[in-house]
Amino acid sequence: MTSNRLFCLTTLVLALSLSAGVSTPALAGPGHDHGDAPAAPSANGPQRQPDGSVFLPKPAQRQLGVRTVVTEAAELPRTVELAAKVLMDPNAGGKVQPLNAGRIEPGPRGLPNPGQAVRKGEVLAYVVPSAAPIERSNQAAQLAELRAAKALADKRIARLQELADTVPRKEIEAAESEAVSLTTRIAAVGGGLSTREALVAPVSGVIASANVVAGQVVDARELIFEIVDPSRLRIEALAFDAAIASNIGTATVALGDKRVPLTFIGASRSLREQALPLAFRAQGEALNMLAVGQPVRVFVQTRDKVKGISVPVASLMKNPANQTVVWVKTAPERFEPRTVTTEPLDGVNAAITSGLEPGDRVATQGATLINQVR
Repeated sequence: MTSNRLFCLTTLVLALSLSAGVSTPALAGPGHDHGDAPAAPSANGPQRQPDGSVFLPKPAQRQLGVRTVVTEAAELPRTVELAAKVLMDPNAGGKVQPLNAGRIEPGPRGLPNPGQAVRKGEVLAYVVPSAAPIERSNQAAQLAELRAAKALADKRIARLQELADTVPRKEIEAAESEAVSLTTRIAAVGGGLSTREALVAPVSGVIASANVVAGQVVDARELIFEIVDPSRLRIEALAFDAAIASNIGTATVALGDKRVPLTFIGASRSLREQALPLAFRAQGEALNMLAVGQPVRVFVQTRDKVKGISVPVASLMKNPANQTVVWVKTAPERFEPRTVTTEPLDGVNAAITSGLEPGDRVATQGATLINQVR
């Protein structure tokens, strides 16, 4: 009896010890703390699902600024993207070059700065002609001879006028004509020694480039200033397919989130580096952010049509396999990636030719943040 009671007590103590060991956490001694265990991820936060979709709660959608648009199928123009650059309009821009070599002197308002507005006919600078010492000496000697001849002619006229009653009138007129001729020649030679060449603005616009400083010596035909009208520019695109020139419907150039329409002027009849130059005219206030020589992209809409869905370029993302995808909202808090095939449209929008169905709600804003959810 006593042995049975002792066995029961031993069993009870062992059971209590085991239960205490399980329910009581083991504590490390001082200096041996390894930090708190990581908290479990919240089930209510944005997270990527096993099937690749993203769970995005409504508060997170508002915080990320997610916006969607319902897609519609349409007949879209087949578009070709061409590399291009900005050129000045020859009817609204010009270059300032001296006819003679010399030294630069500032104009009435000083030397113009890049970006400064100028008017047609305004004097921008002066060029003091430079001549060799022997040339200047010859001009000075010629000027001295002309002045001496002019003095003699004046004296001869005075004597003939005193004898006007006995001297024929034609001799007096000949002497006066010779004096006038000498006066004109003196003015021409003297002006050649002291006259400055004025560099004037050929058109109204703004200074695109200024390549001189006061006192600089320049050569003849050296480019001094370039003047452009920023609201009237030319765009030159290079097409490696010559057939594009006869199949142009409309064209645009993308400037950020803006589209500037272009007017097709014509195509060159000679190739340049195996490409056909296409000239377009651009107008508008949005062109103020462009500079002459800046590379741009021109989107030429041909007359051919393709059936597709237009979506903003900001909706196009890349998945880990480097495929183009868009995020489609399939539920109030669920977005699924769709692999799509695209074609350029106008630089701001793209044409989806496969992978989407009309009526799908595609994320247009915040798609980049959705694509980063893991």
